[in-house]
Amino acid sequence: MRRKRIYTEEFRRLSVARMQGCQNISALAKELDVPRRLLYRWQMRMQGPVTPIAPRYPGLEDENRLLKQLLAERTLEVDFFKGALQKIAARRQGDGGTGETASTTKCGQ
Repeated sequence: MRRKRIYTEEFRRLSVARMQGCQNISALAKELDVPRRLLYRWQMRMQGPVTPIAPRYPGLEDENRLLKQLLAERTLEVDFFKGALQKIAARRQGDGGTGETASTTKCGQ
């Protein structure tokens, strides 16, 4: 059975200080021979809970949901019109370009 190690307060403080500039906490934990979760526990005790990077504003989720819905509707409209234009282009190409007069005439001619 593994014995419980007792770490000095100075060791804890220095370990937490090294966490600040560290990109890989797991590697630091191995180097210090300390469980990674214990490092985070010491950090929480010394510095308090970590505050979120961006605070949440009321109504932002609703606005985001509305904007996503509007974007989805516009995407459907664009897809519809792209399909319609492709059908028109296909009909024009199928015309053959024989030079015959069209079955309809333009207004005013």
